[in-house]
Amino acid sequence: MSRIILPHPPSRDGAKLNTPLPDDYGELAMRADIVIRALAAPYPRTARMYEKLIANPRVDAHWNLSNYTTVGKLNYNDHGPIHARVTASYALQIMQLLIEADVPMDVVKSGAGDVDDACLVALAGVMLHDIGNATHRLGHELMSVILAQPILADALAELYDDAEQQALISDFILSAVQCHDMNPPPLFMEGGVVAVADGCDMTKGRARMPFDLGKLDIHAVSALAIEEVNIRPSNYSQMPVEIEVRMSNSAGIFQVEETLVKKINATPLRHYVMVHVTSIHPEQQFEKRILSNAMLENGRLKPV
Repeated sequence: MSRIILPHPPSRDGAKLNTPLPDDYGELAMRADIVIRALAAPYPRTARMYEKLIANPRVDAHWNLSNYTTVGKLNYNDHGPIHARVTASYALQIMQLLIEADVPMDVVKSGAGDVDDACLVALAGVMLHDIGNATHRLGHELMSVILAQPILADALAELYDDAEQQALISDFILSAVQCHDMNPPPLFMEGGVVAVADGCDMTKGRARMPFDLGKLDIHAVSALAIEEVNIRPSNYSQMPVEIEVRMSNSAGIFQVEETLVKKINATPLRHYVMVHVTSIHPEQQFEKRILSNAMLENGRLKPV
């Protein structure tokens, strides 16, 4: 089977770089896979859904073409299979902390399913939320819903005997997919988890590829300042979830505000999630330099 090839960013001497995505981001995806499997293990339907999605050639095709569109054509950051796994890891970590704190899930409250089904909704929603980018970035939320429908129909038919429950679980997943970019904001807790988990994937590894291809704006620079994002129990408030963002430069604050905080505030998770931003080198007098020089070329600033 042919593979989608992303453009290789030119190095400063004109040579081609060998890897289409940074090693640290690929390593993050491998760690994410381990976390997903561990957290999904107590939930058999969630674990089976994960295996079905990562083994589905249609899903893989959508992920790869989405990356070709967003990175190769628009100089956006990664929206492919690595992003899907990383965000799924964040989603299940958030779900686990919410479940341990007895936060009610809408899948359970509505009678559509149990905690396993709620985790399945969050997992499938976050892994399919960006596949609509395969056609175009504009309107990708609705296109993701359209592309996800036949995938979910096949997978859920194997996981649920009851046709009505299949439809209910599918509806919850599609709602999360449609609402992940706050247009409209999610109404369900599981959809809020998908949106916030998506906002957590903002580390420098994800942003490196478009930056090396010439993207230079506050979104790219601020993302390069984010070193690490961790999900853990909160030690600072009554909220059960803390998202720790570790940055090497204060420019990262823009990324946190624009990408993460806005999503938290617009979802049901605003009552349960706090954000803690910290510098990884507070003892140093000077912050890490992200950019040394830039020049205007063909109407755009580019790093030199």
